[in-house]
Amino acid sequence: MSGKPQLRGRAARLAALLPTRGSQAARTPFVLLVVALLGGGLITLLLLNSALSEGSFRLSDLRRETKTLTDDEQALQRDVDAYAAPDALARRAQELGMVPGGDPAFLQPDGTVRGRPQAATGVPSPPAQASPSASATAAAGPGGSASPSGSGEPKASGPASPTAPGTAAGAAASSPNAASTEPRSPTPGR
Repeated sequence: MSGKPQLRGRAARLAALLPTRGSQAARTPFVLLVVALLGGGLITLLLLNSALSEGSFRLSDLRRETKTLTDDEQALQRDVDAYAAPDALARRAQELGMVPGGDPAFLQPDGTVRGRPQAATGVPSPPAQASPSASATAAAGPGGSASPSGSGEPKASGPASPTAPGTAAGAAASSPNAASTEPRSPTPGR
């Protein structure tokens, strides 16, 4: 007899279902598949991690740039606020030779005038002479760079507004020759 006992009946059928020595060959492709999946997963994680790192560096650069631009915007807004302050506007108007206007008159919707219109009176004062260092600072403008006009203020374009001091009516009252050279605009609503 051989060293292996003979199985009969139910035991023989169960033994036929159990794998024999050929099972070693079936395990090799499965192990290779698992190793390939793990390797692919690790490479994917590495690529994902490097992409996230690159994104975080870009995000920090954008935050730094946003902070710089916000600081610049706030500095420019401070300059605008300084130029828009009433005392700065009055000083600049006086430097340009403007005088304060008189009491205003208002035109009603039906065409009547409420109040008594009058021309601005006053003699424009001569521009104040500043020290050389102050004039260089004023010529540099708010941002520290010289403006194209040579003064710290931007040049106005277009005709002067009718409500601004120094219009044709204000110039006519302060200078007798100005009335003959500057045309007067008709009053709207009449």
